[in-house]
Amino acid sequence: MAAMSRTVRTACTEEVSPMTPLIEVRDLSKTFTLHQHNGVVLNVLRGLNFSVRAGECLVLSGQSGAGKSTLLRTLYGNYLPAAGSIRVQHEGEWTELVGATPRQVLEVRRKTLGYVSQFLRVIPRVSSLDVVMEPALARGWSREQAQERAQLLLSRLNIPQRLWPLAPSTFSGGEQQRINIARAFMVPWPVLLLDEPTASLDDVNRQVVLDLVDEAKQAGAALIGIFHDRDAREAVANRQLDMSPVDLTAKELLQC
Repeated sequence: MAAMSRTVRTACTEEVSPMTPLIEVRDLSKTFTLHQHNGVVLNVLRGLNFSVRAGECLVLSGQSGAGKSTLLRTLYGNYLPAAGSIRVQHEGEWTELVGATPRQVLEVRRKTLGYVSQFLRVIPRVSSLDVVMEPALARGWSREQAQERAQLLLSRLNIPQRLWPLAPSTFSGGEQQRINIARAFMVPWPVLLLDEPTASLDDVNRQVVLDLVDEAKQAGAALIGIFHDRDAREAVANRQLDMSPVDLTAKELLQC
């Protein structure tokens, strides 16, 4: 008897097989030229190849300076790669991000590609509640729907209600990180990039983040993350991509 394949419903409301990649990277390279040091060229990423499927979390591992955060920033479009391809499933079609126009990149970010950076960057004097709600409002949610979801996330992440009307720029590092996480999980991203989301968190809030990651996987998201905590890595990872320098020239994590 042939095995039956399960389907999952992703954030773009389309049913896809769990075997379907939502992001594919081919021959990706990134260099930095140090103009103040006689034009020395640093080859940070060389020939990366991998794909991540719906409901899967790929964890980037390797020593500090191996290029893990650089890879996430390149996938998100903050850095322009030297060569290669980055394709994401956007509104039912493959979209190439390398060479895309700024407008195309912003459209993919608005609907498909989420990112938790290590630092919260927000407009000053905007309340924490509004900061968290913004991704949902940008997608057309009603303010009532967005507020309900934001309040739920802030409560789960143990942000006291008295802080919700205040600007997060006045908060501690751990509180800002939790605001950042709440904002990232405000809407169901098809592809989500996570740059050390459990850093600066106590054990209780760390577990909340791991639960949110698991819920995103169950909802059909493809996640790529950095977790320096070994227990966190083991809890969320379906696969790991070793970013150690010795492996930078030959990485194949394709399981298509």
